[in-house]
Amino acid sequence: MAIKKHDTPMLDQLESGPWPSFISGIKRLRDEHPDERINKVTNDLLGQLEHSYETRKGYWKGGTVSVYGYGGGIIPRFSEVGKQFPESKEFHTLRVQPPAGNMYTTDILRQLGDSWEKWGSGLVTFHGQTGNIMFIGTDTPGTQHFFDEINDYGFDLGGAGPCVRTAMCCVGAARCEQSCCNEQAIMRSLVNNFTDDVHRPALPYKFKFKVSGCPNDCQNAIERADFAVIGTWRDEMKVDQEEVKAFVEKKGRKYVIDNVISRCPTNCMSLNDDDTLEVDNRNCVRCMHCLNVMVKALSPGDDKGVTVLIGGKRTLKIGDLMGTVVVPFMKMDSEEDYERIVEIAEETIDFFAENALEHERTGEMIERIGLVNFLEGIGLEVDPNMVAEPRRSSYVRMDTWEEEAEKWFKRKAEAAAG
Repeated sequence: MAIKKHDTPMLDQLESGPWPSFISGIKRLRDEHPDERINKVTNDLLGQLEHSYETRKGYWKGGTVSVYGYGGGIIPRFSEVGKQFPESKEFHTLRVQPPAGNMYTTDILRQLGDSWEKWGSGLVTFHGQTGNIMFIGTDTPGTQHFFDEINDYGFDLGGAGPCVRTAMCCVGAARCEQSCCNEQAIMRSLVNNFTDDVHRPALPYKFKFKVSGCPNDCQNAIERADFAVIGTWRDEMKVDQEEVKAFVEKKGRKYVIDNVISRCPTNCMSLNDDDTLEVDNRNCVRCMHCLNVMVKALSPGDDKGVTVLIGGKRTLKIGDLMGTVVVPFMKMDSEEDYERIVEIAEETIDFFAENALEHERTGEMIERIGLVNFLEGIGLEVDPNMVAEPRRSSYVRMDTWEEEAEKWFKRKAEAAAG
């Protein structure tokens, strides 16, 4: 049975540009999908979107939708113009936790797609900004049916609302030679420990984990995560001088000087007359530029571990914030190390839950109460290596710097003596 298509002249214009349009994707579901239910749902979705463009208003409102035993993971969407577009009057989105490193088999991708076409609209986003797989568009009964089906073959809902959100990690050592830690093991340790906090919102606002295996930070953890774990190293970077010479021979000295040496933010590199590279490792800030350009010649050192930063976020109350170092370096070689990073996360979330204002992120709470109070609250000692802006500003307030420095040197002396 053919459906009566809504006229969408304004939406049609979105297909006229040089880039692929999401409108074309929705139209394919409307016109080509064998399931008539999906044809009707996407047709009314296009009709409502056209209506929104005409009136310059949005007509989706929230509500409460959940699956049994969970308090989050679903973004409710009810239409205020449901009488005009009845097939899309409910268009809820389910957030689903992806596998660590976003590693899928083609079979499991097909299985997820089949499940969503069975119970939803067929519209999927891989992945939303929080990291979830976004299954977009189903009615209230469909949310439970879809969840039950994917849960049977191993998938769980992600975070939505004032809770611990879906964690993300980069693909890491599986495909990247810059990896300095086991990103996926760190992510799984955190996710498994905080699963209840993901499913049952009980925090002042959202709390995000992200793990990047090296300072390239492909997950944008430092500026997007309340709790960022970044792989790094603390010994000298490894230099293969033969590969350096080969690179110079191929690219030329001018190219290396212009694109590697002169772009080092701390001027810690120099190219010798014999085309070998000299590195002042004490001044290296791990910006990764030289390692990314000279991938065979330069690589991370052997003494690898992670740095933990807390408080990153995008604009909310006080603007964008980068994460601040609270653990300058820790090894991740043993089970105790993984337990320690989970312990730090637990202390942070507990302190956040007790001290943050409603709709306030961790970084904003730290700005409000002060870093020293926050560090005391989560049981971490002040360390001169805790920095907000590398190479410029110590994290410790300058008006108490001498006092804090004396404490630090005293602790170091006691540790050496004892």
